[in-house]
Amino acid sequence: MFDYFLHYEPQFRLIIFVSTFIIIFSWELLAKKRSSEFSVDRTLTNFLLMLINSLALRLVMPILAIELAFQLETKGFGILQQIALPEFAIFLISLILLDLAIYIQHVIFHKVPFLWRFHRVHHADTGFDVTTGVRFHPGEIIFSMFYKLILVLLLGPSAAAVLMFEILLSSSSLFTHANARMPRNIDILLRWFIVTPDMHRIHHSDQTDEALTNFGFNLSLWDRLFGTYRPDPNYDHIDMKIGTRNIPAKKASSIWYMLISPVYKN
Repeated sequence: MFDYFLHYEPQFRLIIFVSTFIIIFSWELLAKKRSSEFSVDRTLTNFLLMLINSLALRLVMPILAIELAFQLETKGFGILQQIALPEFAIFLISLILLDLAIYIQHVIFHKVPFLWRFHRVHHADTGFDVTTGVRFHPGEIIFSMFYKLILVLLLGPSAAAVLMFEILLSSSSLFTHANARMPRNIDILLRWFIVTPDMHRIHHSDQTDEALTNFGFNLSLWDRLFGTYRPDPNYDHIDMKIGTRNIPAKKASSIWYMLISPVYKN
C-alpha cells in the first residue's frame, strides 16, 4: 500500500497540500481573526516564492529526503535502524526527532546572522495568513533540504516516516499561519500538544522579544521544554504589528527585492 503512495508521492503530497490550503483559506473567510491585509502584490509574491522554491529543489538538489530515505531503508542504515523496537515505535520516534530537528533549525536561522538574512524573507511579510505559510527564500529551502538529508543519513527513518513528516510540516505551516479565530479554551487545550495560529502569530511580531519565542512548527513541546514559549503578545493579537522593522511593506511585497535581500546585512 505504501509503495503505491511512494510511487505517486508528488501527486499525493500535492493533493494533501491543495486540500489543506482550501480548508484553511475557507476558515479564514468564515472566521477572520484580524482585518484583511490582502494586497495583490503581497499575495502574488508569496505564491511566486512557493513556485520558485519548488523549481529550485528539483533543479539544485540531486536527491530529496524522501528519495534518500527510500534508498537507505532496505540497507539498515542509520541510528534508528539499530534499535530493537517495533516498526510503529520507530515510526513515532522518527516523527518526534525530526520535529525537534526542525525546531533547532528554526532557532539557528534566527540566531546566525547570515542565515537570518534568508529567513527574514518569511518574517518580512507584513500580513499573516495562509499564504505566509508558503513564503520562504529559495536559499532557506535548499539549506533546509540539505539539513534533512543529513538527518536521514544519521537517523535512518523509514520512507513512510519521512513522507508523513513532510506532509505534517507543510500542513502545519499552513495551519499555524491562519488568520482565523479559534475559541480561547480550544486554543489553550491544543497548545499543550501542537502549535496554534495564535501561538505562532506572536513569533511574527515586529517586537524582538516576541519574535524570539514560539519557534515550534508542529509540536509545542519544544518551546515549553527549552524556555522559548510565550502565551500572549505584549498587545492584543488584533493590534500587534507583523513583519520586520527594517523592511517596509512595499519592499516586502516585491518578489525581486525579496530574492536579493539576503545580500543586505540589514
